[in-house]
Amino acid sequence: MRQDHATTRPTRILWLDAARAVALAGMVVFHFVFDLQFFGVLPMGTASSGGWSVLAHVVAGSFISIAGFSLVIAHPHGVRWPAFGRRLLTIGVAALLVSAATYAMMPGFFVYFGILHAIATFSVLGLAFLRAPVWLLVVTAMAVFFGADLLRSESFNAPALWWLGLSTEIAPSVDYEPLFPWFAVFLSGIVLGRLATASGWLHRAARYAPPQMRGPSAWALWAGRHTLLLYLVHQPVLFALIWVGLGVL
Repeated sequence: MRQDHATTRPTRILWLDAARAVALAGMVVFHFVFDLQFFGVLPMGTASSGGWSVLAHVVAGSFISIAGFSLVIAHPHGVRWPAFGRRLLTIGVAALLVSAATYAMMPGFFVYFGILHAIATFSVLGLAFLRAPVWLLVVTAMAVFFGADLLRSESFNAPALWWLGLSTEIAPSVDYEPLFPWFAVFLSGIVLGRLATASGWLHRAARYAPPQMRGPSAWALWAGRHTLLLYLVHQPVLFALIWVGLGVL
């Protein structure tokens, strides 16, 4: 979404970029705790227990549902294939970078189907649901959400099928959002986007022009507009800060 001329109506949706920024902040907090665990400052298992586990699921669900919502508003009158292709390529390359980096650092727990892999895959699958009746979206989302327990089978244990989420045995990973049940979250984002559009609420939503923003809100919204970049760089930055901090202490 771009503002082509200073006199045109601002096209950035305020709450959407703010929501992305909040989700990103939650991810940074969670990864900070995970990194402290990795360096031995916190006990092993801290990041996967209690409220930290809940935070991880909320953050992942937020990003995936926002991606579904964004797919609707990015293609209101048919799929804009060049824009979709560029976005898919960008996210796909970023997902491969995450896989490569995590494999180099922790091969036993590397990310083979994390948030970025999920968003790229779900975006392709989501195209089939952009114009589907809302009731069909809801039914499909419920089937996907509850289908994992019903369809789980050893037949899906091949590594090439782990992304489905139907395997009885998988390799552990520090970030894993398979089709079942996470595509249901993506579909819920599409439902919200469809309802927001049909009701006119999306058209009435507050919008802003980035150059006109000042102060802390400008930085927060900047983060909301550049979540992919910050997603990729925040972990190396956190690692470096913790390593330096432990060295000083």
